[in-house]
Order: sequence, then C-alpha cells, then structure tokens
Amino acid sequence: MLDSDLALLYGVPTFRLNEAVKRNRKRFPEDFMFQLTRKEFKNLISQFAMSSWGGRRKQPYAFTEHGILMLSSVLNSERAVQVNIQIMRTFTQLREMLVSNKELRQKIEEMEKKYDHQFKIVFQTIKELLEPPTPKTKGPIGFHG
Repeated sequence: MLDSDLALLYGVPTFRLNEAVKRNRKRFPEDFMFQLTRKEFKNLISQFAMSSWGGRRKQPYAFTEHGILMLSSVLNSERAVQVNIQIMRTFTQLREMLVSNKELRQKIEEMEKKYDHQFKIVFQTIKELLEPPTPKTKGPIGFHG
C-alpha cells in the first residue's frame, strides 16, 4: 500500500506518516517498505489515470504487510493505537487457536511437507505462532545505580 493510502487509513496526514517512518527508520527494513522510483510512480499515475499536475513532490513509499503492521506501532493517532491493539489481539487469538487445535496443527505440518519450498516463510511464521510464548523475566523495580 502507498503511504498516502495508509495515512488515510490511520487518520494522519501523509507527511506525518513519513515523518514517523524517518524517525523510526530501523523499524522499516527493505522488506517492510521501499520508495517507488520515478518511472514506477509515472507508471502508477498512468495506470490509475491520476493527474500528473500538482500533488506530490517526492515519490511515494510503498509498504508491505509487515510495514503496515509496524506503522501501527510508530504512529500516535487514536486510530493507529486501536489498529495496533487489534493486531496484537488477533495474533494472540490465532496462537491460542493453533495451539489448542491439534488436528489443525497436523494438517499444517502435512501441508508444510508437501509445499515446503513454495511457502517456506508462511510455514516459518505459523511455527513461531505455534510455539508457546516464553515467560518474560522481570527486573528489579526502581532505580539501581
């Protein structure tokens, strides 16, 4: 998705979205986000019959699904906060569902054997979700010098 579309989705101006990305650049590797080239942007304009007059001065950023999820954690709009909360709840529910459903787990493992080379990343993510979360150790409370 393009930065301008995501800005509408998250309820922030496009320049604020891009500003948040620049401030958190380490959270957006190349497989999360990239900037369109001039040629790609011109092609996009011609495909969607957008006006080439006015508008943007810079090529837009395009975000993958991982980048879209990361945006919800770096933006501070009310809608972005709600999206982030919903994403966390969804992943938790998915993990609980997968862990509790042994039959589904077996089917996924069978599919993994059959289609491993085609869907390696998908199966890797599902395996991570199937693993029970590791308990976090809590450090001491207060200031310790």
